[in-house]
Amino acid sequence: MNHNNTEMNNSAMDEEDEGDVFLGESDVLHEFDVDEEDLPEADDNDEDDNNDEEFDENDDSIHTFTGHKGELYALACSPTDATLVATGGGDDKAFLWKIGNGDWAAELPGHKDSVSSLAFSYDGQLIASGGLDGVVQIFDASSGALKCVLDGPGGGIEWVRWHPRGHVVLAGSEDCSLWMWNADRGAYLNMFSGHNLNVTCGDFTPDGKLICTGSDDASLIVWNPKTCESIHVVKGHPYHTEGLTSLDINSNSTLAISGSKDGSVYIVNIVTGKVVSSLTSHTDSIECVKFSPSSATIPLAATGGMDKKLIIWDLQHSTPRFICEHPEGVTCLTWIGTSKYLATGCADGSVSVWDSLLGNCVHTYHGHQDAVQSISVSTNTDFIVSVSVDNTARVYESSEFQNKMA
Repeated sequence: MNHNNTEMNNSAMDEEDEGDVFLGESDVLHEFDVDEEDLPEADDNDEDDNNDEEFDENDDSIHTFTGHKGELYALACSPTDATLVATGGGDDKAFLWKIGNGDWAAELPGHKDSVSSLAFSYDGQLIASGGLDGVVQIFDASSGALKCVLDGPGGGIEWVRWHPRGHVVLAGSEDCSLWMWNADRGAYLNMFSGHNLNVTCGDFTPDGKLICTGSDDASLIVWNPKTCESIHVVKGHPYHTEGLTSLDINSNSTLAISGSKDGSVYIVNIVTGKVVSSLTSHTDSIECVKFSPSSATIPLAATGGMDKKLIIWDLQHSTPRFICEHPEGVTCLTWIGTSKYLATGCADGSVSVWDSLLGNCVHTYHGHQDAVQSISVSTNTDFIVSVSVDNTARVYESSEFQNKMA
């Protein structure tokens, strides 16, 4: 019986193989218009290769980190290892990874909400991660091992910064407070209260003697780190009318530059607490502000805004030296080491390099499919790293623009 059944099955299969089936127009039940962009990618290897080649033509990056499963917000390059990068984002994860080594990555786990900020200590030994879960975590930068968990803030962490010469970490929170810990001991040191809304930006002064913070309450506060006292509160006319978004302190710890949602930029003398100049030209929210490196021949500052402009300011005259147009909003910027060049990240996904003395764009890197959120430069200035809402981090070689200039 079994033998016969097998024979019957075989013959039935043979018949199916032999009989060709034709579909006529009468068999069509319904026609759909298909947008080619919506079509799934074919499994055919040849076609895949073609797609990759087309995609690569618009990708100038030499390394793409794809370990994240959500938008990236946070980025830090090690001050001691030119290949070591930390990234964090909306998947509640942070990773340590190495440029040019796609096989190695260390996950920095533990956050229960988006990782909003990352920073390496001055000696490159430790890395701090701040999350919207209100927690700061400290990891060993060489192994990725968790050293300690620092809690206290009652709201999400907006940013984390290290003391310029010690393992003391500072964090600003959505709950209006500022916290300071000793990372070696995992010990709470101080809490600073004085702002009335989110502490959106802040840092130690480069000499380590003071702290400056900016808030959504439109104020800047200069603090004494040891006593927690506010030395100066800068608020009201002639300062910002809306919340501060960004802050930077000059290399000799005397001036702060701040940008606001209202499009205004001010320079404050942090020794006297007085507003010393207003930099007026932007017409939309300021996203990033940075003083030029101390080596600059003339004191400059760079600001980027949602009005699609990078403005390079002559600080001696408080006037725009150059206005550099972008296709979309300028979300982030960084000076490239101590050079005259700076790089901007744009909401269209591009990264551009500018000559601050001539005002021209010397190179634009493409690769990201969505807005760049943060940008950084490796300690040897060989690499420009950017993170984006497209779930990736990308690495570009600065030699691409330096060779052009040679």
